[in-house]
Amino acid sequence: MASLFSTGKIFDFGLLKRVFSYAAPYKKQFILSIILAIVLAVVAPVRPWLIQVTVDKYIRNNLANLVILITVIQIGLLLAETALRFSFSFLTAWLGQTVVKDLRITVFKKVIHLNLSQFDKTPIGTLTTRTINDIEAVNDIFAEGLISIIADLLSIVAILGVMFFTDWKLTLVCMTVLPVLLLVTWWFKESVNVSFQRVRNAVAQLNAFVQEHITGMSVVQAFAAEDREFAKFRKINREHRNANIRAIFAYSVFFPFVEIIMAVSMGLMIWWSAKDALQGEATLGIMIAFILYLNLLFRPIRMIADKFNVLQMGMVASERIFRLLDNPDFIVRDGDYSPAGIMGKVEFRSVWFAYNLGTYVLKDISFCIQPGETLAIVGHTGSGKTSIISLINRLYQIQKGEICIDDVNIDQFRLDALRTKIGVVLQDVFLFSGSIHDNVTLRNEKISREEVIQAARLIGMHEFILQLPGGYDYNVMERGSTLSLGQRQLLSFIRTLLYNPSILILDEATSSVDTESEQLIQHAIDTLIKGRTSIVIAHRLSTIRKADKIIVLDKGEIKEMGTHAELLELDGFYAKLYEMQFAKRVVR
Repeated sequence: MASLFSTGKIFDFGLLKRVFSYAAPYKKQFILSIILAIVLAVVAPVRPWLIQVTVDKYIRNNLANLVILITVIQIGLLLAETALRFSFSFLTAWLGQTVVKDLRITVFKKVIHLNLSQFDKTPIGTLTTRTINDIEAVNDIFAEGLISIIADLLSIVAILGVMFFTDWKLTLVCMTVLPVLLLVTWWFKESVNVSFQRVRNAVAQLNAFVQEHITGMSVVQAFAAEDREFAKFRKINREHRNANIRAIFAYSVFFPFVEIIMAVSMGLMIWWSAKDALQGEATLGIMIAFILYLNLLFRPIRMIADKFNVLQMGMVASERIFRLLDNPDFIVRDGDYSPAGIMGKVEFRSVWFAYNLGTYVLKDISFCIQPGETLAIVGHTGSGKTSIISLINRLYQIQKGEICIDDVNIDQFRLDALRTKIGVVLQDVFLFSGSIHDNVTLRNEKISREEVIQAARLIGMHEFILQLPGGYDYNVMERGSTLSLGQRQLLSFIRTLLYNPSILILDEATSSVDTESEQLIQHAIDTLIKGRTSIVIAHRLSTIRKADKIIVLDKGEIKEMGTHAELLELDGFYAKLYEMQFAKRVVR
């Protein structure tokens, strides 16, 4: 979608139409808000006109009873207008918040179904800004943007119409300042528009920086980098402040200038009226009414430029949101194959895969694992081990070849049906803020507390969990910061066991834990592997000797394949890796 500002348009009507499509389910409320805007526009000039009539006819002719009646009507009209304005403001705000709620759900649903490659390229803070800050700006389109602008324009037209009807010459005199007002308004709109774009960009940078550095605070502190990172933060924060100050400066100039223009218009009106009054052509009622008309006229004029900026910023935010929603790099969910269970046969047939097109990290990978077998994958860092396991449950899409489970291409599986059959235990375990129970069940209400306890007993974690404050309701905090790496790893085993997968993937499950934890994890691995097709990635070759098949990867290619004994006999890549690892242990 073309940028709003590169096209030279004030705003893109196609984009605006798309934003308002989200208000379609609330058509009645939207139409009612437009009707209220029209009614308010019609009502706006009535009270000054009544005052004119009161002064020129009733007070001048000493009709006290009619003065009292008009006063009561004025009070009633004022109360009615107040009620209408409250209803209009509440309805537009309600409409904006309701649309924001629906849009935020749509955006988050899109985000959680994007391919992982998008998260590799996009800072999390930027996605957070899209989901929260930018969507909140869309609310302003409804609450303070288009509908309010329509209401203000209708009020201006209605007031000017009554003024011209009352005294067209006096109205033209008052409006001689209009060209200056339009020029100042245009300058204000452009200045604030540029400033707001800078503010939005600065907010995105701030969110990304703060999120990244709070997440990696242990690294910052471990390397005594607090001062350097703080200096970077101060620079980004300064840019954010400067962008806001530019907008504040524009406001500080614009509003006083409008007041001056309004005072000039009022002065011209009094001068012309006084001249006419001396000639008997103007009345006191008209003068009072025009003072009120000008106040009513300049109030929306004063705010309309600001509301145009709010509308534009909302549309800039909308463009960013729709760019995210239109991102074609999402997980393909076309398959409809959903078997009740699978045997667990896994086969790669000449698979080629690249994170960036043209740079293949897996080249012509072919292997087959029979149901219940254990495949181990070894190789140097960057050889493609993790890429293989990421492809099995379609976290990424391959470029060439075919991956099959039970002789069915995984693209034919319904995505949730495929992934519920595959259990993954990663080296870097991610735990969410919340209880142990919520983390191992992932808030799946179908899993009972008894099932969780049974799984914890099998893994050997039940007694440890009971020692924690609150037991299974213990809050592990964000990313499981209150638990050790080994404990987090064991919780991930419980999580996997509860979902009872047919295929198990273990990625470096024992690479970064102490000996005691490794023994517990090895027991957990033996429990999980039993009766399941398993794919194991491990640096410690001693943990994969029992594997039915071992694949040796190097630079994305399979160099060797066989059992532990067969590969040692080959005296090739695997034998060298094995010799290097155990030679290091002897040296130690």
